[in-house]
Amino acid sequence: MSIFGYEFMQRALISALAVGLCAPAVGVFLVQKRLALIGDGLGHIALTGVAIGFLTGGAPMWTTLATTIAASVVMELLRSHSKTSGDVALAMMFYGGIAGGVYLTGIASDKGVANLQQYLFGSLLTAGWDEVWTIAVGGAAVALLMLVLRPWMSAIATDEQYARVAGLPVAGLNLLLLMTTAVVVSVSMRAVGLLLVSALLVIPVVTVQQFTRSFRATMHGGMAAGLLIAGAGVVASAVQDVPPGATIVLIGVACFVVTATAAALVRRVRRTWRRHLPPEGEPLEVELPRAEPSPGG
Repeated sequence: MSIFGYEFMQRALISALAVGLCAPAVGVFLVQKRLALIGDGLGHIALTGVAIGFLTGGAPMWTTLATTIAASVVMELLRSHSKTSGDVALAMMFYGGIAGGVYLTGIASDKGVANLQQYLFGSLLTAGWDEVWTIAVGGAAVALLMLVLRPWMSAIATDEQYARVAGLPVAGLNLLLLMTTAVVVSVSMRAVGLLLVSALLVIPVVTVQQFTRSFRATMHGGMAAGLLIAGAGVVASAVQDVPPGATIVLIGVACFVVTATAAALVRRVRRTWRRHLPPEGEPLEVELPRAEPSPGG
């Protein structure tokens, strides 16, 4: 019997593929804006959301979604309407998120309801169908939104000043980018865990960036790579009986190392080849074979 004949493996694969598709769709803009660590910041904030879910008896995914979206709004307001720079606002998220999560988890632990393991490191195999469809619908909505808004998002990711002069709502698009990142973090915590969620935002994108030249190609290639990495991670974890989240990330890192090495070798070969070509404008000298005289000549 195939491993995907089991219902829990079907749920795990659907969830992983949804996350593998949507995370790079957002991550391509974060990487371009040099906000690759925003996933870690929101992951720390998400810890507070999970703890709130424990305390209130609500579903941790929904309390995490509300908490991370609120945090993304506050971060963007701090960055755009105060003297606080983006990296300082991100640092505040790191510190406040982890402190709030630890504090509230301590209270929840006293009530015997705290179990952070499945949220910190992911627990795809224990997700129910309700969670799976939430992940799938949320991931598909994020991916579709980013594909539709790609021209505008790529403009603010490349040059905010130019985008502002062109009349684009830069503040609104920046806020939307952070909010969609919050959604990705919330739906991904079951797949790879809060401590590893930033990996799927970044690794597929920087992997295909080794060979792509355009924003569009990087986005589409990153989404395809995310699907392959997530699917391979679930299969490998089932075969080896190891945690899916960590397996997905390790496969992603291995893919990046391989592609980065291959890209470096290709660039080196090209440089070597160009050094042996004649300077531009000079004809290529080719030595023709000399004609041998005929015996009777």
